Amino acid sequence: MIKFVIAALWLVAVTLGTVIFSFSMSGPKTDKAPQPAFFGGLDYVKTDIISVPLMKDDEVYGYFLTRLVYTVEPAVMKTLSLPAEALLVDEVYTYLYANPEIDFADYAKLDLGKLRSGIREAVNKRVGKNLVHDVLIEQIDFLTKAEIRDNTIRRRTSPFEKPKEAPEPAVH
Repeated sequence: MIKFVIAALWLVAVTLGTVIFSFSMSGPKTDKAPQPAFFGGLDYVKTDIISVPLMKDDEVYGYFLTRLVYTVEPAVMKTLSLPAEALLVDEVYTYLYANPEIDFADYAKLDLGKLRSGIREAVNKRVGKNLVHDVLIEQIDFLTKAEIRDNTIRRRTSPFEKPKEAPEPAVH
């Protein structure tokens, strides 16, 4: 009988200890939250391909093509009254036209870090808050007018193009 009472008391003590432990672990945390990982807590805004015609001597000499990804502050994004992608694309155009010294034809002199930071600063200045934390380049190309013409001609005269079928004669 004593063994039965001791076993019952032991089961009650273990159960009570488990309940107290589970309630203490589910309570509010007093420690600081861990720092977010690289770009943690930020949203990503991905643009479609942006095509900017570049002018020199009142003539288009090529096209700057890019696809960018912006890391943005979600709280600031919610306060915008226009779509973020429209604002970001507009700032890319504005930045490139405001800086004619950027020469995409000369790859050796092209400073992508300066381009990225310039776009980020231009967007943040326009918004008046720290919206964009970083500009990531997913794709970047520069095509001259001659390259675009060559690609168009090649596409029209492709040897892999299906031959056009002759129309069937009308039966009366």
